[in-house]
Amino acid sequence: MAETVKLIHDEMSGKIVDAAARIALSEGAGEVTVRRIIRALGVTNRVFYNRFHNVEEVLGLVYQDMAVQMRQSVLDEFDPDGDFFGQITDIAAGTLRLSYRLKLGMNQYVFTQDSVSAENYLWWRERIRGFIELGKEKGLVRPELDGERMSYAIWCFIRGYNTDALARGIPEEEAIEGFYYFFGVLLDGMKVK
Repeated sequence: MAETVKLIHDEMSGKIVDAAARIALSEGAGEVTVRRIIRALGVTNRVFYNRFHNVEEVLGLVYQDMAVQMRQSVLDEFDPDGDFFGQITDIAAGTLRLSYRLKLGMNQYVFTQDSVSAENYLWWRERIRGFIELGKEKGLVRPELDGERMSYAIWCFIRGYNTDALARGIPEEEAIEGFYYFFGVLLDGMKVK
């Protein structure tokens, strides 16, 4: 029977996560190793393994922090009395801008984590569906639209566009310009005519 090791959670744990984030964001998640982290911090393997089981555990925490930052960007920006479709487009494009800042070095890792993280997926779907329902209440969004299906389509569009733009190395401003165009076409199909 294997003995369960109690891991330490302290200030050094945070430093390990920060070091992993710096490496991931500058060079990619695939470049994050225990050796790179401990070298960056000038500590031993024991320091790392007393706090984490493996690098994936650390990258999971880096991903969670990014997910929280993305969510916060949505919560901070919406004014229910403002230009509904303009704000929705700006918020969605803001996720692309934040993706360029946060995900550049972790593009594939984050894409995979978004796909398997039910909690993040459900959070976004709920927010998007809420925007759709608000648009319906204001008489701006077609009332017959299925909010559940539409929130899934929007989630897929935003994630896919962001991931592809980053993976292809499209310059940020060019990606933003294209995003505004394509997302605008998507939203036009939702508007009450």
